[in-house]
Amino acid sequence: MKVALVHDYLSQDGGAERVLKAFHEIWPEAPLFVLFHDKKKIADFHHADVRQSFLAKLPFHKSHYRWYLPWMPVATERHNLHQFDVVISSTSAFAKGVLTRPETLHISYCHTPTRYLWTDTHEYIEDLRYGRWIKAFLPRLIHRLRLWDTMSVDRVDYFLANSRTVQHRIQKYYRRESDVIYPPVGVDQFFVSPDIGDYFVSGGRLVPYKRFDILIKAFNRLNIPLKIFGTGPEMERLKKYAKSNILFLGKVDEQQKADLLSHARAFIHPQVEDLGITPIESMASGRPVIAYGVGGVTETVIPGETGIFFHEQTWESLLDAVIHFHPSEWDSAHIRKQAGRFDAANFKRRIRQYVEDRYEESQRGLLQCALDVWQYADRH
Repeated sequence: MKVALVHDYLSQDGGAERVLKAFHEIWPEAPLFVLFHDKKKIADFHHADVRQSFLAKLPFHKSHYRWYLPWMPVATERHNLHQFDVVISSTSAFAKGVLTRPETLHISYCHTPTRYLWTDTHEYIEDLRYGRWIKAFLPRLIHRLRLWDTMSVDRVDYFLANSRTVQHRIQKYYRRESDVIYPPVGVDQFFVSPDIGDYFVSGGRLVPYKRFDILIKAFNRLNIPLKIFGTGPEMERLKKYAKSNILFLGKVDEQQKADLLSHARAFIHPQVEDLGITPIESMASGRPVIAYGVGGVTETVIPGETGIFFHEQTWESLLDAVIHFHPSEWDSAHIRKQAGRFDAANFKRRIRQYVEDRYEESQRGLLQCALDVWQYADRH
């Protein structure tokens, strides 16, 4: 069984890249097909056979990759996968649109149907810091990309979703069934501390949809220590109106993050995510989660046992949740046990078994098809 892995592009280190890394650990000989690879930002695959598209030869493809959005579908289709028995795509955009032979099995692990094509189109256009002429052109481009995205769905044999939330979106936008396998979390990298600090913590990519703005507004009024890790285009804007009780830590490594989470009162999650890895990491550290109760977090956090939800995505609702939160009421050992469901070893075991089962089924189907053709020819 010769396997190829396909990913959209390697330009940021996030949950999708962790899934790809787990795939590569299962099938280390499999080449990785991507649109482009920014090695300075993503160094995890320096030993892998990474094969980039023609976009990697174009100027500014790393710093201004959005310029090449109209060419990404054709660049994806030019990945040559004819020699592989199984293609596994990891995608929230283009990778599922690769072309394969009829007998090749294509399994697509979908992190979400493309946000800027389906769920967040209007917000995406509004948030882009470009002139009005480009914003006037974008709806036409997005419309054409949406048509290609819909067509590309038919090239996938089996869909996997990273949560029930994404499973629902796949059914809604693509009209396809899917199975759920939750993404891997390095639970063993985190630890439970007996000493709890006086601060709350949050973090991730600082982008508009993650709603760190309501977090800042709430803690400006609470005047309680808050530590925020991560970087992104929203950082400077958020810093401008954050008071001195809010500390921006920038990029942290995994060890620093584990230490931050294990000593925090709670992790705060104000956004809607497809699943949300960091809340699970907080639970692996024995610390509860205060989350906006919509999206993937409702599948990972158990209200009253591993965290609490606030039900309006406003600073007032978040503030009320923090005021009524009491750190001493939580059982750290029980919280960490819940996180164990998402351990990376469980993910690898389930993915490997799923791929092997589907491949065996496809081979039986091809054999039966060949037998039917032979019997038909023999009769006539």
